[in-house]
Amino acid sequence: MQFIVHYGMHFMVPFAIAFLFFKTNNSKVYAIFLLAMLIDIDHLFATPIFEAGRCSIGFHPLHSYIAISGYGILLFFKKSRIIGLALLWHILTDAVDCLW
Repeated sequence: MQFIVHYGMHFMVPFAIAFLFFKTNNSKVYAIFLLAMLIDIDHLFATPIFEAGRCSIGFHPLHSYIAISGYGILLFFKKSRIIGLALLWHILTDAVDCLW
């Protein structure tokens, strides 16, 4: 069930957000949400790369509280607002795993 919730939040919810709230640029917005998953590149620097019980929030550099603050700042600028939203959605999705 955790797998379904996690990947549903990574793929299905962003699809719904893009197509419900960004009607004129829905494909572009959805692509930005998908590209936000690139912040998971920091998982490659952990040992081991994957550990089932590990919470990525606060552990990986691009999931650190400083980085999350930076993603929040992106919301204040029109040109970076969607990127900030996508990155924060990614963080929220990963945070749900921490609660699981």
